[in-house]
Amino acid sequence: MYWEDTDAGGVVFYANYLKFFERARTEWLRAAGVEQQALREETGAIFVVAEVQMRYLAPAKLDDLMAVGVKVVEQGAASMVLEQEAWRGDTLLAQGRIRIGCVQADTLKPRRIPPQVRAAVLTA
Repeated sequence: MYWEDTDAGGVVFYANYLKFFERARTEWLRAAGVEQQALREETGAIFVVAEVQMRYLAPAKLDDLMAVGVKVVEQGAASMVLEQEAWRGDTLLAQGRIRIGCVQADTLKPRRIPPQVRAAVLTA
């Protein structure tokens, strides 16, 4: 963790886990072959966060190394529910359940998840 991630006590500020989870989802999609800017340019599809549930179990501190995982637990036509966990070694720091929706970039109206994304995340 970096100074910018911590509060005055050197503990990671709780809201920063949302940023960590967002970055992990981006890297997870990238590793599955989905580049979000290219997806927008080719299909007009973007993803938005519709709902978040977080559970904080242990504090992360300055200089801790954190690993964040992503797992699809539900997939609908226009949304997915993902479970994410942040770990420091063998210690579970935080758990999240995030619903992301697929929307058309120019209207922000719900749309189907593009088939290439659906296929990529099922194998990720």
